[in-house]
Amino acid sequence: MKIKLRKSVIFLLSVTVLAPIVLYTNTLGAYLASSSSRNEFIEDVSTFTFAGEVRPLNVLPQESSAALKEPLGVVYSENLGDSSSEGSNASSGENAHINRQLAEAEDGISSLSNLSSGGNTIRQVTDQEHEVALEKKEEYTRETELIGKVNEAEQNKAKREIGSRRSKGKSERPPERTAVVKDNLGEAGSEKQNERMILPDARIRQLKDQLIQAQLYLSLSVTRTNPQFVRDLRLRMKEVLKVLGDATKDAELPTNALERLKAMDQTLSRGKQLEDDCASSVKKLRAMLHSAEEQLRVHKKQNLFLTHLTAKTVPKGLHCLPLRLSTEYFMLNTSQQRFPNEEKLEDPQLYHYALFSDNVLAAAVVVNSSITHTKDPSKHVFHIVTDRLNFAAMKMWFLANPPGRATIQVQNIEEFTWLNSSYSPVLRQLGSPTMIDYYFKNRHAESDSNIKFRNPKYLSMMNHLRFYLPEIFPKLDKVLFLDDDIVVQRDLTGLWSLNLRGKVIGVVETCGHSFHRFDRYLNFSNPLISKTFSPRACGWAFGMNIFDLNEWRKQNITEVYHKWQNLNHDRLLWKLGTLPPGLITFWNRTFALEKSWHVLGLGYNPNVVQKDIERAAVIHYNGNLKPWLEIGIPKFRNYWAKYVDYDQVYLRECNITP
Repeated sequence: MKIKLRKSVIFLLSVTVLAPIVLYTNTLGAYLASSSSRNEFIEDVSTFTFAGEVRPLNVLPQESSAALKEPLGVVYSENLGDSSSEGSNASSGENAHINRQLAEAEDGISSLSNLSSGGNTIRQVTDQEHEVALEKKEEYTRETELIGKVNEAEQNKAKREIGSRRSKGKSERPPERTAVVKDNLGEAGSEKQNERMILPDARIRQLKDQLIQAQLYLSLSVTRTNPQFVRDLRLRMKEVLKVLGDATKDAELPTNALERLKAMDQTLSRGKQLEDDCASSVKKLRAMLHSAEEQLRVHKKQNLFLTHLTAKTVPKGLHCLPLRLSTEYFMLNTSQQRFPNEEKLEDPQLYHYALFSDNVLAAAVVVNSSITHTKDPSKHVFHIVTDRLNFAAMKMWFLANPPGRATIQVQNIEEFTWLNSSYSPVLRQLGSPTMIDYYFKNRHAESDSNIKFRNPKYLSMMNHLRFYLPEIFPKLDKVLFLDDDIVVQRDLTGLWSLNLRGKVIGVVETCGHSFHRFDRYLNFSNPLISKTFSPRACGWAFGMNIFDLNEWRKQNITEVYHKWQNLNHDRLLWKLGTLPPGLITFWNRTFALEKSWHVLGLGYNPNVVQKDIERAAVIHYNGNLKPWLEIGIPKFRNYWAKYVDYDQVYLRECNITP
């Protein structure tokens, strides 16, 4: 009897690793009788229930279930890169091995039940058997750690090592743990795969794909012979188009979207039964793709042209405003046409702003937003230069809407007698026949792929006045230059106290992205450019710049500008504009300001970070989507509009509204 008991214990040790010994009683036999209890026994054999109490096994040390959890990862994979055949063979071998283990476990449990019927109870094992059990458990832990590695190469190596060990009969995986781990990892892997496959706004994408499939079926000859299917398909297409509407997100779809999607899917499945010729379907799809790409190209070009046209066309209200203001101005007598505080215009101790604009409303926003944030407006002087057409209107606006205690000066560019073609190369070039031919002859429309270089604004000398600041303000030391498409959100007086360290201009650099470097603006195939400048040099932006006019005069910057303008008479060094000559003229003469001083992009980029806008001292609507135009980006318009008094009589008369 003792020999028989001894053999039973050895048999039990060969079946399971996690439970090398079980305290077995007649009650345990009843416990194993039910299938649910038996599953619980297989999953967790560290404890068992006896007389309503949960008791631990006494031979092995008690372990928490968390300690037995294996690392997440793919345990069995059939696709293992270059060694796919080897991995497949190993996987099939392991599956067979697991099946054998499960079968042996069933037999082992049945044997335990047979032992219980004899009423025999196992009380203890020898120290040698205990050590064997612990050794097997450690071996199993090492195996699971090897299998848990995610790298495919490590998985292959781990599996080969395990296969080698098993072939020598050194270790054996516990069947019940293998099954549980495989199921758990399979579920986790499936969940992760589903998460990766879920795309944002999947329902809208699916509805649009259905429309493409429907158009394909309608174009095939085989479906035209089935008028009922064609009618049904057209009806479903109308329903889907109605559901889509202007929705761009799944959340914007109506509640019946899913119903329409299923109905269209059923109709399309009928089309699949009608059309079995894959070759003709592929051919038609390719034709549709080519046609769609061509239409996209045409629409992009048309959209670009219309955007530029809209941006440079004066809205009716802004055309009315200067006419109305000019009429009022010429009704004033001479004394009423003068601004107060003229003695402050040349005082270098004050804060001077330079603003060159032909847009009355835009200039008003710049002045209003600047004064709103100043601590002492009486120390701020705004010098506005405009053209002859808008001179009267600009003066009348600020006479009718004085900027508090700040000082205003409005000048006419025509009054700068020193600014003529004999002195300024750019003025001479702008009036040349080749330049006029470039802008106004249609046969040259295709010569430049980028339409923005043919923008007529470059014909205006107003854009180039920034290169003549010392001549315009001969008695001033520092000037803050502002574009008319900016809004001031913070006190700017700190810029005048900055030490530019011998530099001429303070700028905010824009080289956070590769396309804002010198090679974007200059022609580095020309040796004059490539030998002098670096293509990776950081670009910067006009719009809000502090100028040290004393350093300008000392370094003779205007002469540098003239030199490069003469070299670019044929536009081979750069296209038209003011930024390329600015990058060249002020090369190695710029002082980098902190980025929050000047945030750009509100006139073309709807993704400007909200936090950057709120922290900015100046926000810049550079681009075509100006805030005073209907095409302006709606979410950015209020930053500009809040400085416009729409109740002002002239704005109401010209029907200018928010």
